[in-house]
Amino acid sequence: MILCIDSGNSRIKWGFHDGSRWLAQAALAQGDAAGLAALPDAWPEPQRVMLANVAGADAGERIRRQLARWASRFCEVRPQAEGGGVVNLYDDPSRLGVDRWCALVGARSLAPGACLVVMAGTAVTVDSLDAGGRFLGGMILPGVDLMRRALASETAGLPLADGHHVAYPRRTGDAIATGAVEAIAGAIERAYARLDDIDKSCLLSGGNAGLLASALVIPVRRAENLPLEGLRVFAATA
Repeated sequence: MILCIDSGNSRIKWGFHDGSRWLAQAALAQGDAAGLAALPDAWPEPQRVMLANVAGADAGERIRRQLARWASRFCEVRPQAEGGGVVNLYDDPSRLGVDRWCALVGARSLAPGACLVVMAGTAVTVDSLDAGGRFLGGMILPGVDLMRRALASETAGLPLADGHHVAYPRRTGDAIATGAVEAIAGAIERAYARLDDIDKSCLLSGGNAGLLASALVIPVRRAENLPLEGLRVFAATA
């Protein structure tokens, strides 16, 4: 059994995998790492604790402190030039965010052809894999909530208001919400169109995946916690 932990900007996602299926998955706010302390009492000691951390050294240390009983089992994943069936063509492979790296590897394990890999969280990443498993490059956009907050803080007449994505917004809140969703959806659809393969797919993961899926006009497949899937793949070779 392995424990996979994806420490992101806003949340810490974790999951136990027994080699054939996920036994449990859950998420905590990034500031609530103390909630991990209950895991060693509730679960047998895993063979490995796989960690992907983009939230900084302090966040990583807090996670390790809560799971100190399993300290010898920790394996922190870092981006590489190649691994998990993916070739990393980033100019400097080590500079790719480890959450994106793990998501690409997770996507490759679930969709072996050409694939657009979208993670819709605090930020939105849109990454392209060709049929041979080469990571061609990708985009980073502010997420829906970041766009809404930017308009509220940087303009005088656009408050941080509730709104919904609708076809023809007729109130300011809906106009803001719709503009944010449509901007991200348009970027995803353009990246999908550029992916030069007839047999291609789009995997959509993250907290705002459902919101974006309803706005996209391309075929998409929801994939929960792609970074955890990548950590699962890396555990087999750790």
